[in-house]
Amino acid sequence: MTTYTFPKDFLWGASTAAYQIEGAIDADGRGPCVWDTFTAAGKIQDGSSAAVACDHYHRWQEDIGLLKDAGFNAYRFSIAWPRILPTGSGAVVEAGLDFYDKLVDGLLAAGIRPMACLYHWDLPQPLEDKGGWQGREVIGPFAEYARIVSARLADRVKDWMMLNEPNVVATHGYGTGEHAPGHKLGEMGMLRALHHQNLAQGAALRAIAAEHSGLTLGTVINLQPCRAEDDRPENVAAAARWDAVWNRVALDGVLRGQIPPLMAEKMKGIVQPGDEEAIRYPIDLLGINYYSRMTMKHEEGHPFDVWWGDAHCDRWTAMAWPVQPDGLYDLLKMFRDDYGNIAVYVAENGAAYDDVVTPDGKVHDAERVAFLRDHVAAVGKAVQEGCNVKGYLCWSLLDNFEWAFGLSKRFGVVRVDYDTLQRIPKDSYHFLSTVAKSGVVEA
Repeated sequence: MTTYTFPKDFLWGASTAAYQIEGAIDADGRGPCVWDTFTAAGKIQDGSSAAVACDHYHRWQEDIGLLKDAGFNAYRFSIAWPRILPTGSGAVVEAGLDFYDKLVDGLLAAGIRPMACLYHWDLPQPLEDKGGWQGREVIGPFAEYARIVSARLADRVKDWMMLNEPNVVATHGYGTGEHAPGHKLGEMGMLRALHHQNLAQGAALRAIAAEHSGLTLGTVINLQPCRAEDDRPENVAAAARWDAVWNRVALDGVLRGQIPPLMAEKMKGIVQPGDEEAIRYPIDLLGINYYSRMTMKHEEGHPFDVWWGDAHCDRWTAMAWPVQPDGLYDLLKMFRDDYGNIAVYVAENGAAYDDVVTPDGKVHDAERVAFLRDHVAAVGKAVQEGCNVKGYLCWSLLDNFEWAFGLSKRFGVVRVDYDTLQRIPKDSYHFLSTVAKSGVVEA
């Protein structure tokens, strides 16, 4: 066993997304988003919806209590764009801003640092009807939305994340159609959506910075080290291509103002003069969402002629994702060595397992505890070796609406009974609570 001790000011907490937990999709003037439309079209695997989800919209005080009791000092939540601007622009719904006002005040009263994310996938449907992330019309509305929300909350919320996982939105929402809005536009659909999110992000960062000082501005990207299935040249090249798409378009866009060289030719019809400077911004803090590595191989017929290879792994989650904590360690070292050791934090890390409530009324999720222990230890090792890591936030506080999987996959450290909405802290919750309160993990 190795003991890792974290700095006193290290952030410990959890992350959630508005659409996945709030419910109340028709309450107080909220407008429809792409996931409402996707759900109505029958695209959710278990036939469920987010109409109620965890009912966080009405139970937020109870959920803050769970954060406080765990000893967490940070909480990353997302703002629902269609709660504030039902059509994506135009008239503001004050009731939407009032909800986040109450949430922020409740977090601060509990001693918890609120970290707001402006976009976690709930694009207002009227903006999608105009082209969504396939066009540039969305850029101005997103910057204005950022300005409106920050004007209301920036006196108390000091940490602002622009986007969550633009690569997932682009690949799954516009490339393969597995996520809302469900388009199957292949390679160019992915790259257009990535680039336009980069542009909107740059515009939003500048809009907030123009009106506020003293804020920590950043974004959140799902980053997964890409490696080849084996050392065959075609598979090595495939892994490099996918790394360029999945990791570097978003990452090097905001940090370096660069289009990855491997994608430059494909994107030359998308990128306009001045775009590379517009997408670059000196952010203060980068959120990293990490779940596993990506092991890739060359296979024609898939976007960029890349497909999943053998992960060479013997531990798997209920999502059929490999358990690879060493990938998180390698990722954090990459930022130390290749990106000037910028300030980063783990904004999401967790696992879905098939939890059950035992006769004692508890959830003994030993696999998730092991997953979290190994990944927190990987962060501890990176911190010990000089990586500029500021915090660890698990995914997720609550079991929730897991996008196209509906309510069938459980990532929470707190179980939600979707019939009664009862919250049951799992063993993993108590494990993280012990780590957060002590600042120490052994693995």
